[in-house]
Amino acid sequence: MKNVLTIAGSDSCGGAGIQADIKAFSALGTYGMSAITAVTAQNTTGVFRVQELDAEMVAAQIDCIFEDIGVHAVKIGMVSSSQIIETIGRCLVQNRAQNIVVDPVMISKSKYKLLRPEACGALMKVLLPLADVVTPNIPEAEELIKGTIGTVEDMKQAAREIYALGPKNVVVKGGHLAGEAVDVLYDGNRMALFEAPRIATQNTHGTGCTFSAAIAAWLARGYAVTEAVGAAKQYIGTAIAHSLTLGRGVGPTHHFYELYRRAGLMEQ
Repeated sequence: MKNVLTIAGSDSCGGAGIQADIKAFSALGTYGMSAITAVTAQNTTGVFRVQELDAEMVAAQIDCIFEDIGVHAVKIGMVSSSQIIETIGRCLVQNRAQNIVVDPVMISKSKYKLLRPEACGALMKVLLPLADVVTPNIPEAEELIKGTIGTVEDMKQAAREIYALGPKNVVVKGGHLAGEAVDVLYDGNRMALFEAPRIATQNTHGTGCTFSAAIAAWLARGYAVTEAVGAAKQYIGTAIAHSLTLGRGVGPTHHFYELYRRAGLMEQ
């Protein structure tokens, strides 16, 4: 079995962050591990408080995993400060991490800022050049390029500009546009489009975390990037189509739907 490490924040309601990542890793046949960067108090209606861990503790979590257990892929999610970003970058270089997927989490669906404004530069300078794949949604891509995205052609141009920042592959996710859910993958030479019907549900909490975690899991299992993105797109589509109605707000996706179905269990 391949082992995948998530470096991200903890979501107390279990739909996003390290909880979503480990569920996705497990559902896709890999062993999940975590280094927590922050603890959040949140539910389906929003994020109410964030407590960042100190950089030394983040480093200790990462280093002890690499010292003892083989790590076949790394997914990076919520990293709120420049100090933590620089610490993560140093740890990944020192431990010769491979198959690094960066999900540049900047703001929650409830508009809570998860990345400090002054840390955006550190993310672009330190983590993007280490990334095998970076997966911004449209608001995140707009922040990275300091521009506006309104069409698929705009997404393609944004992918080119983000690629110039150093990652090996860029996936710009089109979930915020109208029409079909189209994602654009750019590897420096070729554009690939991944299209799927838009699913009518409000329960999309943690979709970005889950998608990037799925890419990391498939990379760990030996898939090429294009294959990993396609498989992750299919996985998150199923998870959204069978999402869970929990709480009073935006519910989570169903990470284990296929496993539950095969086991003859109820969806919810």
